[in-house]
Amino acid sequence: MQQVKNTSKDFEVIIIGGGLAGLCNAIHLSKYGKKVVLFEKNTYPRHKVCGEYISNEVLPYLDFLEINPFHFGAVHIEDFQLSTTNNKLISTKLPLGGFGISRFTLDFQLSKKALQNGVTIIQDTVKNSFFKEDVFTVTTKKNEAFTAKIVIGAFGKRSGLDVVLQRNFIQKKSPYLGVKIHVKGEFPDQRVALHNFKGGYCGVSKVEKDAINLCYITNFSSFKKYKNIDDFQEQVVYQNTFLKKIFRNSTPIFRQPLTISQISFESKKQIENHMIMCGDAAGMIHPLCGNGMSMAIQSAQIASKLILNYLEGTILTRTQLEKQYIRQWKKEFGWRLKAGHFIAKLFRNNTIANLMLQVLQKLPFLLPIIIKQTHGKPIKL
Repeated sequence: MQQVKNTSKDFEVIIIGGGLAGLCNAIHLSKYGKKVVLFEKNTYPRHKVCGEYISNEVLPYLDFLEINPFHFGAVHIEDFQLSTTNNKLISTKLPLGGFGISRFTLDFQLSKKALQNGVTIIQDTVKNSFFKEDVFTVTTKKNEAFTAKIVIGAFGKRSGLDVVLQRNFIQKKSPYLGVKIHVKGEFPDQRVALHNFKGGYCGVSKVEKDAINLCYITNFSSFKKYKNIDDFQEQVVYQNTFLKKIFRNSTPIFRQPLTISQISFESKKQIENHMIMCGDAAGMIHPLCGNGMSMAIQSAQIASKLILNYLEGTILTRTQLEKQYIRQWKKEFGWRLKAGHFIAKLFRNNTIANLMLQVLQKLPFLLPIIIKQTHGKPIKL
């Protein structure tokens, strides 16, 4: 084990990862005067590969955290469009609606709020977490050690800590690649679209400053047949005429697309070595469902409420805390994950996907019902 300098610092809660789940936990817990430190390896603001559409179900909770996304340019979204690989299209109203905002802006504003609340944010990478005699000791790349009663793992889809913790999903190779770019062009503010192409699909929606977020996911085995991203898009993505029109008639804002590989949709445990997992670290809904950001935010609310009860003595033991978190997490997200995986499985088969769309075109009232299976109701405070 690496030698650690004698710089131990004691907190009530350590949060590993400064994405949506980590930052919302930090704001929530610090709102009640808890001493919180958050570790994030990157600086704010920064872009991330993400669909950047958020269901309105989280607005009451964001209001509770004193965050109004519309103050930072978020775009109201009401309509949904879906196309299949043979370019059939169906449109509907979203049952609850949502909004579009970039991770560049939202994460930055959440980090500012956390700092205002007195949260300590440290730019460093957590290397390990040890649990002994009811206390966590967390060690970092900069050779420092921190202790706390509670550790929240909010380090995203995959991390070096997943390897250290020997989590089951990290042992399996994942075949998926994500690509994201912001562009300027023509696209309705109120719409989010999901356009399918062979081996993948692309989400399209507006974010702040009139930018369009284009984020697609594909099977890496399909992608590697081509020389580069431009070639793949020309040969595969543009087979969807709706995507071809959007890409061809827009101007990139980014110098080059952002990419992420090894995206895993395998099941994960919500508790690992007594660490409470939040956001994508606890479980990831298929991006096709467009609700991962909402789930990350909502998981923070579930975790923070229970942690406060534990720290204040309402929940008496760590075992009770962990069991209650697993139970509430699964109650809220278990069905969504199953429904999301099932829908994604159907869409991976072009024949079935096109048949489904034919049915939906004849019975359009079914589409909002399907959408509801992967979304929740407005969060109750």
